[in-house]
Amino acid sequence: MSIIQTLREKAAWIMTAAIAFALLVFVVEEGLRNKSIFGGSSNSLGKVNGTSIDRVEFEEKFKTLETRYAQMGYPMDENTRMQQRDRLWNEYVENTVLDKEYDKLGLEVTDKELGDFLYGANPPQDFSQRFTNPQTGQFDANQAYQTVQQLKKQKNSPDYFSFFGEYLPALVKFRKKEKLEAMMANSVYAPKWLIEKSTAENSQIASISFVNVPYVTIPDSIVKITDAEVMEYVNKNKSLFKQEKAGGIDYVYFSGAPSKADSSALQQGILNLKDSFAKTTIVGQFLVNENSQILFYDSYIARKEIKIQNIDTIIKSPVGSVYGPYMDGGSATLARVLSVRQIPEHVKVRHILIATQQQTQSGQFTQIREETEAKRLADSIALAIKTGSNFDTLCAKFSDDGTKDKGGIYDSVVTGKMVPPFNDFIFTNNTGAKGVVKTEFGYHYIEILSQKGSVAGYKIAYLSKPVLTSDETDNTAKGLAAQFAAESRNKKQFEENAKKRNLEIYNAAEIKPLDPIVRGVGIEGNSRELVRWIFNDAKIGDVPEQPFAISNGKYSIYMVPLLTHLYEEGTMGVDRARPNTEFKIRQQKKAKQIAEKIGNASSLDAVSKAINQPILKADSVSFGNPQIANVGFEPKIAGAAFNKNYQTKVSGVIAGEIGAFVIKTESVGAVPNPGMDIKTQQANQQQQLRMFTQRSIIENIKKSATIRDDRYKYF
Repeated sequence: MSIIQTLREKAAWIMTAAIAFALLVFVVEEGLRNKSIFGGSSNSLGKVNGTSIDRVEFEEKFKTLETRYAQMGYPMDENTRMQQRDRLWNEYVENTVLDKEYDKLGLEVTDKELGDFLYGANPPQDFSQRFTNPQTGQFDANQAYQTVQQLKKQKNSPDYFSFFGEYLPALVKFRKKEKLEAMMANSVYAPKWLIEKSTAENSQIASISFVNVPYVTIPDSIVKITDAEVMEYVNKNKSLFKQEKAGGIDYVYFSGAPSKADSSALQQGILNLKDSFAKTTIVGQFLVNENSQILFYDSYIARKEIKIQNIDTIIKSPVGSVYGPYMDGGSATLARVLSVRQIPEHVKVRHILIATQQQTQSGQFTQIREETEAKRLADSIALAIKTGSNFDTLCAKFSDDGTKDKGGIYDSVVTGKMVPPFNDFIFTNNTGAKGVVKTEFGYHYIEILSQKGSVAGYKIAYLSKPVLTSDETDNTAKGLAAQFAAESRNKKQFEENAKKRNLEIYNAAEIKPLDPIVRGVGIEGNSRELVRWIFNDAKIGDVPEQPFAISNGKYSIYMVPLLTHLYEEGTMGVDRARPNTEFKIRQQKKAKQIAEKIGNASSLDAVSKAINQPILKADSVSFGNPQIANVGFEPKIAGAAFNKNYQTKVSGVIAGEIGAFVIKTESVGAVPNPGMDIKTQQANQQQQLRMFTQRSIIENIKKSATIRDDRYKYF
């Protein structure tokens, strides 16, 4: 087995998040043997700091990635495809911006350093696993070195390119990234004076007197807010009103869900099978032939473990008879009671699994041992235990089950939790029974240790078929949607036709150019065609000539949208910003009205009389907890309490969160904290800052880049 194949199969290094650079191997480094990764092209997907990303090259790399995923048993659906395109795009962006940083800082990884990384005390996890000595459990650096040296001589082989053209360059990038993060994190310093100042400020408390005029005392209706005021507020706070490219739609939809006629037709069809289902002697094969959606569990299950609708009626049916058809959710079902017997309620067993196949992360099975080899080994284990060998020793050495470290024990097993042959053995045999049982996973040597309780067990077969949309139902929905689209060529017609047909108009906002689905519409399913229409073909007020078919995996929904708005990347305009600004602007204007009413009052008594509000007091006001007693969260008031000027005179009007305030500081003191250790605080703060810097440095570098993303035009 080649080094690269073993690395993939043993360590799954393409998919392992812990080795983040591994995914880069398949999608970025290929550019080393081709033209420049970021060569210009008229088919540009976008630009990063002025460097174009070529669409054709991007798609070639994505196809390579897609092929590798399929080879490893990770087939892509449309949503996964979009996610992996996003990942590939982000890697292009990251490589572009980071390579410039590496050059500026002079960061590099020498051959000696790379050798130390591979063959030293802490090699990459996937590399280490490939060359771990099975006898010692230790990484064999010499074997690893010799294998790589042999690979160097095979320059025309795929393995040579995979290792030296992909794997090693990815390690280099990973090490450079580690160096950059470590360098930035270790440059963080929290000065002692700052800790002392912060500690002193946080230990201070103030006592204040104040007059508060709640904003609710002035009706919102008398405070008008103009577009100019909204834009003035936005321009002063632009960082709060950044927007991405986005669109919004109104829409109606026509459902292709199965009709009553479809349901009736299915029930009649399954009723026609009732007699055959009752007579068949090969129940499992019959259900497979009829495409039943409920697989046959050929073993006994206790009543309390059966979560099937109508089960209490079903188990009253005579053995061999068929109950139904009945509707179970969206399926028409027949139930046949095959057998009833008394079984234990709980069982404790131990077992040794000799596996013939194992399940991959994608749910597929791969063979790991021949059937004959597994059967021979299982029988040998059974014989060895029978002649006195220790079960625990054999279990630890040979079992492929996750319970091997616990002596292979399953405790308090209830029916229906194990595969049928395993379930059948432990619930139909007595305590002390031992034997070899074949299942889909391999061969199990099983011992029944104990059994508790006694309940009725039922072996039941279900013939179940989902109600599917007929062509007639689907075509009807599609036709109605197409007619609506044809008659609704603008906003006015759209709204009039919806009203005429008694259709509810829904809306969806914040649709992004690369969204795989339109979120918030209550219709699950891929919506890329709709999203592409919004950003490539439509203008505000447009209705498409044909509806968009969106499948939820069971049936299609036919959506007719009306494009209501499009936002470009930048700063929000008045209409979009107004809902998020009116509240704050109204507060400011109310505070100004209150200030005008107070006039030149120079004492709290005068302020109180001017606005007819009482003088209140608050003790223990602090920076660290800006809660004002009997008022609420008021950080501006908590901060003003420590203004030295307000110890000798009243403040001006302060626009708080719930009202306008005038305050007078009565006293400022400090709460002693003898247990506070400045050095410990300094060390803790530096550690927190370093962790934050290490986590955020890469994203902050990317944020500082100029990025134009045009992928929505193509995907």
